[in-house]
Amino acid sequence: MRMVDIIRKKREGNPLNDEEINFFVEGYTDGRIPDYQASALLMAICLNGMDDRETASLTLAMAASGDSLDLSAIAGCKVDKHSTGGVGDKTTLVVAPIVSACGVPVAKMSGRGLGHTGGTIDKLRSIPGYRVDLSEQEFIEQVSRIDIGLIGSSKNLAPADKRIYALRDATSTVESIPLIASSIMSKKLCSGCDAILLDVKVGSGAFMKTLPEAQKLAETMVSIGKHAGKKTVALLTDMDAPLGLAVGNSLELKEAIEVLRGGGDEALTSLCLELSAWMLFLAGQGYLEPCRAMAQKALKSGAALQKFRRLIEAQGGDPRVIEAPSLLPGASHRREIKAQKDGYFAQMDAQSCGIAASILGAGRERKEDAIDYGAGIWFQRKIGDLLQKGDVIAVFYTSVPEKFKEAEDVFRNGLKIAKTPPQKRPMILGAAK
Repeated sequence: MRMVDIIRKKREGNPLNDEEINFFVEGYTDGRIPDYQASALLMAICLNGMDDRETASLTLAMAASGDSLDLSAIAGCKVDKHSTGGVGDKTTLVVAPIVSACGVPVAKMSGRGLGHTGGTIDKLRSIPGYRVDLSEQEFIEQVSRIDIGLIGSSKNLAPADKRIYALRDATSTVESIPLIASSIMSKKLCSGCDAILLDVKVGSGAFMKTLPEAQKLAETMVSIGKHAGKKTVALLTDMDAPLGLAVGNSLELKEAIEVLRGGGDEALTSLCLELSAWMLFLAGQGYLEPCRAMAQKALKSGAALQKFRRLIEAQGGDPRVIEAPSLLPGASHRREIKAQKDGYFAQMDAQSCGIAASILGAGRERKEDAIDYGAGIWFQRKIGDLLQKGDVIAVFYTSVPEKFKEAEDVFRNGLKIAKTPPQKRPMILGAAK
């Protein structure tokens, strides 16, 4: 078998068989296939696409290129949740304790943030003492004991994806649904879960900007999950504006604690309850409506909050942050961002907000960049509110005040104040099952 023949076959728009796909993935992962040939195949895939069978085959080959997590020692159905990335997305911090408090084990590996999107692991790292690097045995024992564990990935999961993703970024082949779907799902299939709930973000702050694109990606990933024998559902959720009021690591953790205490932003709470209900449904806890009631009871009773406390304590963190969020990292400088005219708060472009928060120190452009855990943005007003000139829209936080001007310029470019109120957009825009 020759790589040049595989490239030609896909260039001419023909489907690749499993043997050809495995030959490419194995050869590129171990260095036998050079970058220039891999680049040519990725471009051919980007231009000509892949059918469902090819995409599933590529995903399985990438998943098989490294380690996998064996969660069979944990009793019960393990459901994983994956978000395609957004701004202010702290849902895992709320959903995982809710689902666990309902008796379903949550054993989740999460990632770090990159660019304008945040990562769950960075938020958890802002808790003093919290360990994200448990060994596999420690992780399994903890979840078996308290039904919850949230860690970073310490295993060599899908190394083929890491190599292919870096090449896609450098060859302008990122915007390919088969390549996006296989990248996400190859890691999910290694996670040891029994079922997968996908939160596919749609809008300016998401990777998929339009609903048709997001629907196609969702359907592709669900098809891959089912092909691999995993119960899989995808919800399409709005990311035109930041989710909730906080953007930034310790700020988002504070907001998540507020929601778990029964307060917080209503839209964020509603989305977290819906995601929780679908996870419970996938875990076999009943029909969707009773699962919604279970999730609401776990939140209202305080059981989810106590589960989050147990998680923090079990992983070496300071549980006092539940009652005293001031123990979380803070920023030494703040600036109020005020409305420059009267009108309705009509728009806050999520990507602009995410970039502004990153400039303040809440994010990283490269994986090796340091993060200011106390940096970020906290909104004082919500989209749809009527503003008067001088009203505080948001507060910026950073440890480097020289960053305020650049961040504010980016933020205001995404801010719109209008004479008429905006149309309300639903949080959940669709689903793929």
